[in-house]
Amino acid sequence: MKLTTFWRWWTASATSQLGSAVGRMALPLTALTVLHASAFEMGLITAATYLAYLLISLPAGVIVHRLPLRGIQVGADLIRALAVASVPLAWWAGLLTIAQLLVVALVISFANVLFDVANQTFLPEIVPAEQLQSRNSLISGTHAANDLGGPSLGGMVVQLLGAVPTLLVDVASYLFSASLLRTLPARRSEPAGHQPPMTELIREGWHYVTRHPIIGPAMWDATATNLVCGAMLALFPYYLFRELHAAPWLVGLLIATDGLGSLVGAMLTTRFTRRVGTARALIIAAFVGVAGALIIPLGTGTTAFAAFAAGNTVFAISTVVLSVTTRTYRMTASPPHLLSRVIATVKFVSWGAIPLGGLIAGALAGPLGARTTLLLFGALTAISPVIYLTSKVRGLRDLTDDAPAVLEKV
Repeated sequence: MKLTTFWRWWTASATSQLGSAVGRMALPLTALTVLHASAFEMGLITAATYLAYLLISLPAGVIVHRLPLRGIQVGADLIRALAVASVPLAWWAGLLTIAQLLVVALVISFANVLFDVANQTFLPEIVPAEQLQSRNSLISGTHAANDLGGPSLGGMVVQLLGAVPTLLVDVASYLFSASLLRTLPARRSEPAGHQPPMTELIREGWHYVTRHPIIGPAMWDATATNLVCGAMLALFPYYLFRELHAAPWLVGLLIATDGLGSLVGAMLTTRFTRRVGTARALIIAAFVGVAGALIIPLGTGTTAFAAFAAGNTVFAISTVVLSVTTRTYRMTASPPHLLSRVIATVKFVSWGAIPLGGLIAGALAGPLGARTTLLLFGALTAISPVIYLTSKVRGLRDLTDDAPAVLEKV
């Protein structure tokens, strides 16, 4: 029963992720090729895509705690489908503007927050604790495969049909996901009766995360990494298309190297963490990420394409090791009644850095150029290993080694 539920859940997630990966390629190319967006406008679109993590992540944890998970997931899919579908409709009517792309990105952002928190809260309910590491690796591997195939597919479809019609692939994926998620068992909402105020529930989750000697530093590390990721999301299409003059199919292929790295990282994470320990793996992966980020904007001509592909792959490998390891630890270390609020708190802080990174990068790329801006953000990744080296993680082999003592102190 649980296995069947998991695989239906996984199929729905994998399908919507593939569509989203295609959409993440088509939307910026729509801005660049159809509306001739500037670097700053690209930064605004990236910021809008992730702004909701700053605005509603904390209450999202309480909302998910109180409402049926299936309803949240299905509703989010339908909202995302409608938002994306509005772009080709406006384009066919000759009314498409940058302002509409910003609104669409913002609506998707709000739906993504609720969907992601609900999805991660749902997983521990259908997977035994001892299988969470392997299932999280599978999920990251699936996401990586979609990131590998999605941009490449998106780039080719954009080359053949144009950027706007390609967005219909994203619409179809959300509708399929919603129809499949409706077949999952309904999760009961919070029992009726006295419920603490939302602010009290939010504060409880916040205190647990920020005072935890492992989950806290892991959140701050993810925040530093995501600040850089925000810059990359904003500038990669602009850098490749405008500064390196790559064709849309090549832009998609090069951005897809993130998926290649993520796939390799997902395949190696469990074996790697067993060999060196989960805590040590975080420190090693953080250093590897610095090297990858600094390689990305190097070189000119063909060398620049090769450097981008190599650096993007290496950075993605390190990011997946960090993500899978810390996500699994959060799911096993957090009390079940706090899990949705722990996830929401981490997303509020760490994913909230993505729009900030996109805005800063978009503003800097105008006067400095995308290459220089990417180099500056690459240097910022050095913060990541410093966070772990100055935390409790440094003295551990595995994150579970000190779990009893950790929980007593929180």
